[in-house]
Amino acid sequence: MPHLKANPIIVALDVESAEDARVLVSRLGNRIQIYKVGMELYAAAGMDFVRELLAGGKDVFLDMKFYDIPETVKRAVSLVAATGARFLTVHGSGPVMRAAVEGKGGSGLKLLAVTVLTSFDRQDLEDLGYPCEVAELAALRARKAMEAGMDGLVASPLDAAAVRSIVGPGPILVTPGVRSGGSPTGDQKRVATPAEALRNGADYIVMGRQITRASDPAAEAARVLEEIASA
Repeated sequence: MPHLKANPIIVALDVESAEDARVLVSRLGNRIQIYKVGMELYAAAGMDFVRELLAGGKDVFLDMKFYDIPETVKRAVSLVAATGARFLTVHGSGPVMRAAVEGKGGSGLKLLAVTVLTSFDRQDLEDLGYPCEVAELAALRARKAMEAGMDGLVASPLDAAAVRSIVGPGPILVTPGVRSGGSPTGDQKRVATPAEALRNGADYIVMGRQITRASDPAAEAARVLEEIASA
């Protein structure tokens, strides 16, 4: 796993205000380097908070899952690239991915294609008109992402091993839907433990409530890292 750092945890700042996010980042201190800013926090605080995190020396995983006409995606990605954010997600549609690659230009932004949301199961795919298993769609999108020149993928930890076997060791693989054994799964249907996700080929794991809602988030992050190391 060539991209794996000593700390593979990305903490999801799924909170409703910049102040709530600041408190969490402060409590986690030097335990966590990379933070996910998704739609909820983005709606509350926008790119100003992304810049604030970057100015504080943190890395940002901007989870916007861009999906629009190519010119709009291209222009939006170029604006994100200019901020110095580290990761950006876009949907795994061919025209969207190609536009995103064009938009990032020569910047250091790493583009990650979303394969299948971790809240989706076979029935959800059938409702969308995909008559296939989740793993088949994830595999197809992984291949298309590599053809489009994406830097990596976001995939369920249950799909990670198959995706890694398709794309090889180079691309970055980020897995949401990660919980320690016994932790509630929330609205995600396809989950695994941190150690399982990393064993299946993930470089980074996204963790939310288990850490952010712990009485001592820094201690919980440290405990998860120990859990990973001992496995």
